[in-house]
Amino acid sequence: MLVEVCCGNRESAVNAEKAGAKRIELCRELSLGGLTPSHEDILFCKTHLKLQTFVLIRPRGGDFCYNEEEFGEILSEIAFCREAGIPGVVVGFLDKELHVDVEKCRLAMKAATGMEVTFHRAFDRCADWRSALEQIISCGFTRILTSGQKPTAMEGADTLAEIVEQSRKRITILAGSGVQSGNVAGLIDRSHADEVHASCKLNGNVSDIDEIHAIQRIVDCGM
Repeated sequence: MLVEVCCGNRESAVNAEKAGAKRIELCRELSLGGLTPSHEDILFCKTHLKLQTFVLIRPRGGDFCYNEEEFGEILSEIAFCREAGIPGVVVGFLDKELHVDVEKCRLAMKAATGMEVTFHRAFDRCADWRSALEQIISCGFTRILTSGQKPTAMEGADTLAEIVEQSRKRITILAGSGVQSGNVAGLIDRSHADEVHASCKLNGNVSDIDEIHAIQRIVDCGM
């Protein structure tokens, strides 16, 4: 069981490293659900931190139906991360009917050859998660970040368990949204998720070292 820390800024990434986290999702503007971080922050994490850095690639807030210009920007950012030696990126694409945009997914996967690729919480907007899960697996994604189609992972824990069951270990299920030290044990017990994702913010916008420690300790001790 791995804890991925969602870091909306450089200070959070440094705190995650200090707390012994193994992986972060680097982004900015968490108030908008996360956007693509700056190249400077990406290179800082790659150069100065030892933990595994995955980079969220999302050019704007709102829906996940991107026009040609926006999608071109996404492909460019994936290429930058690949050339910089970043091991993973986080993306997600839907069409206007809230189905997985398989064509864009396949193009993004091709651009990210050699990297791990997470399909983010666009999955929670899908009209039919069961068919979406199969499409995402068929495209070759490494994992899905999901709250079980609910605002928080605890609210969606029962659906998360169904997602895990249908996935049959063909893809990693990363449970995220509202994950805290006070609920992570119950979430894992109910959802059977493979990994958990948390911003670990207690006050303000910076991930808290003690909260990261607390979640990791609970996970490492098997709850």
